[in-house]
Amino acid sequence: MINRVTETLSKMTTLGGNERHSLPGIIGGDILRFGKLPLILFVAIVVSAVMVVTTVHYTRLLTAQREQLVVERDALDIEWRNLILEENALADHSRVERIATDKLKMQHVDPSQENIVVQQ
Repeated sequence: MINRVTETLSKMTTLGGNERHSLPGIIGGDILRFGKLPLILFVAIVVSAVMVVTTVHYTRLLTAQREQLVVERDALDIEWRNLILEENALADHSRVERIATDKLKMQHVDPSQENIVVQQ
């Protein structure tokens, strides 16, 4: 490592003081020459971090959607129970009998006193 630094310094002194080198170019060249493994690891860390953030985002969306579906299911369950109660109330025999006598003017028939009429 020290040898590389001394080589770079000697090249800079032999090139002359009039040449200008861009700092980002020198840093990029050094990274590509000597730092391939750290660069690869850095890219892997960034990619994995983005994947974690994306996964957490989708997990939160699915959790919110699940909660919404649970609330909707509970509302439908309550409505179903109310419909069952209403059905039971409407099918009550005393209610049916009351409607038949009041609205339709029907009356009870005594089977022992009934005259059977046979149509021919």
